[in-house]
Amino acid sequence: MTARGVWQLVVSRPDALMRRDRTAVNVAVATGVIFIFAGLVKFVFHAWELRAFRAFGLPWPSALEVFAGVLEIAGGALLIASLLVVPVALLLAATMIVAIGASGIGHGDVIPSLTLAPALLLALTWLLARVLKRG
Repeated sequence: MTARGVWQLVVSRPDALMRRDRTAVNVAVATGVIFIFAGLVKFVFHAWELRAFRAFGLPWPSALEVFAGVLEIAGGALLIASLLVVPVALLLAATMIVAIGASGIGHGDVIPSLTLAPALLLALTWLLARVLKRG
């Protein structure tokens, strides 16, 4: 399969399918808005978030916090725009798995790591299943 074929399979077709699916668009917009706010928190409350990342025992907490913030803001915006849905949903799902494991299970933070993070992971999984099933 060529690079163009992979792009078509993983990006173009799922994005086009999602734009025609009102329910998927609504889920993507709601999820995207939540991710934008979650990402902004990492910059607005930088010191607080950095302490949390250090407490979780994650490697390179300062760089990881900034990376997570940028990923959540950019990923949320791309979900709202229905662009690059599959790769963005996969990346954001990975961050939710880390949040659930490191913060929720590993550190005992119920809110948001054992409440909002699993809900976002479920929404992202649903979006992936919805657009990939139809493709």
